[in-house]
Amino acid sequence: MQESKKAVILLSGGLDSATVLAIAKDRGFECHTMSFDYGQRHRAELHAAERLAQSMGARTHRVMNVDMRQIGGSALTDDSMAVPVGGVEKDTIPVTYVPARNTVFLSYALALAEVIGADDIFIGVNAVDYSGYPDCRPEFIEAYEKMANLATKAGVEGHHLSVQTPLIDLSKAEIIQTGHQLGVDYALTVSCYQADDQGRACGVCDSCRLRKQGFKEAGVEDPTLYQNGA
Repeated sequence: MQESKKAVILLSGGLDSATVLAIAKDRGFECHTMSFDYGQRHRAELHAAERLAQSMGARTHRVMNVDMRQIGGSALTDDSMAVPVGGVEKDTIPVTYVPARNTVFLSYALALAEVIGADDIFIGVNAVDYSGYPDCRPEFIEAYEKMANLATKAGVEGHHLSVQTPLIDLSKAEIIQTGHQLGVDYALTVSCYQADDQGRACGVCDSCRLRKQGFKEAGVEDPTLYQNGA
């Protein structure tokens, strides 16, 4: 019997990463999911990630502790900075950008991939509904993949590591339609930047706005639980 190909999936607990996990499973990968407790204010996403990993049949699930609150510089890790609720502005880097976050997360995923013998890492970055994050661009992913193959024993020994970004060219509506077709239960996901302890969304932050609009354009019922009927 042929051994399953392995992949590390970065699983935040949000809509995009849940869709990525479903895509990786559909492509026949044995999925090893990884989430991060990095000091984010929206900690309900960690519980969402655990639920998703279990319900979607991840082989293993890890929560890595990386305290980026000690660094700050983002509305997601510094309580003195307010989460924006006025809408997504193009061509600007919003205060919800966490400095070097995807670089750090991918590095942990790279280490795990090398240890378990996985040649693929999946991450839910997106360049269409791009909200100004420099570490969600195709150029960043290409550069990181090149570095990863130079920096690891596996790469030196000829095991090419690929950073898979299946959502990079999809709109939010297309992402939702893809996940819906693959059976993703979006009621289990948390996308809100300031969700409460029960995972209920504020309905007004930039992430909530993109999510709401995505469900509307996809023609899929929005299962999100909102605070105070927002």
